[in-house]
Amino acid sequence: MHLVVLGAHCGDAEIQAGAIAHKYAKAGHDVTFVHLTAGEKGNPPGVSVEEYREQKMRESEKVAEILGAKTITLDYKDAELTFNDEIITCVATLMRKLKPNVVITHWEKSIHPDHALCPRIVQAAQLKAGLPGFDLDGLPPHYYGFYHSENWEDMEGYEPDIFVDVSDEFDTYLEALSNYWFIMNSKSFRYYDYYKALGTVRGCVNRTKYAQTLKFPSETNVRKGGIIPGYEV
Repeated sequence: MHLVVLGAHCGDAEIQAGAIAHKYAKAGHDVTFVHLTAGEKGNPPGVSVEEYREQKMRESEKVAEILGAKTITLDYKDAELTFNDEIITCVATLMRKLKPNVVITHWEKSIHPDHALCPRIVQAAQLKAGLPGFDLDGLPPHYYGFYHSENWEDMEGYEPDIFVDVSDEFDTYLEALSNYWFIMNSKSFRYYDYYKALGTVRGCVNRTKYAQTLKFPSETNVRKGGIIPGYEV
């Protein structure tokens, strides 16, 4: 089985669901982080946008290695994502190639426009990838389910439906996150502290040491449980 975690920028997918990803990679499933952009416009002083793009891609590869996953960064520009047929077709074609059973992405509401576009793109690509009438590089149709995960910028209306016990994976998750410069050095947000605390709080509610959460798309049937439906660990 194949789990894809798709984020707007290098780092988003990993902070949101990196411990979940590691849990399923350990259980023998294929896991791929897909970044629509590198998130390169948050470049540090003295580092160009292009240099920071290359840096973040290198960091993403190290993080994926630690978590037992693969990583793909597409060539779209940070803070310039648009919802159009070109990007929908690109993602749909990629999904036909990767054949994920499940995709995890951002929640529908966000203070960051790139984040808010991700679930719209994932849902539109879901339809296009699954319909046989679309010829996408000659690849066979493929349909996948998707869920939302938790990001500090995407919290409006986010109420978890699934709590996944990641107690055994959380230390490795934190080790992986520490390889992103922005997570450890941001002056605007304490990423590392926040996501360590969030995993702790969600674990308290779940009666486990640590947990990460998922949410069903709006207007779909809600089922509560401790694993991603359809995945065995």
